[in-house]
Amino acid sequence: MPRKFKKVDLFHLPSTNEKVEKFINFIMKAGKKNIARKIFNDTLEEIKASGHTNPLLVWETAIENASPNIMVKSRRIGGAVYAIPLEIKGWRRFFYSSKWILDSARGKKGQPMHKKLSKELLEAYTSQWAAVKKKEEAHRNAEANKANAYLAKYL
Repeated sequence: MPRKFKKVDLFHLPSTNEKVEKFINFIMKAGKKNIARKIFNDTLEEIKASGHTNPLLVWETAIENASPNIMVKSRRIGGAVYAIPLEIKGWRRFFYSSKWILDSARGKKGQPMHKKLSKELLEAYTSQWAAVKKKEEAHRNAEANKANAYLAKYL
């Protein structure tokens, strides 16, 4: 009778949580998870070197500051296109904030990725940065279209 072996997950570290692993997956390009993990760890070291004692708390606060609560979704109803404001929940908020932070970090040139990412996270931590502006813009847009909220039943 053949033996059954447990499949070992080489990439999951027991000291990390699910959100950290998901953020590392967002950093990853072309399946290079070890490089993405190194970028994230170097980013945390860079944040720690800038004077913060708990870099994971800085990361969580930056993600929370950049995550939107409400966004607008376009829907075609009766020949007209309406912008319908919808509340965003859970992982979707995390996805948008992570995407905005990583996009702005990747858009900068001239430094290694971990330095650009740590700079973006520190700016998002203090709520003075492009991802927070994108969040505020999404909220403003939803506020301007709140008259269309009754159309949410069509989504």
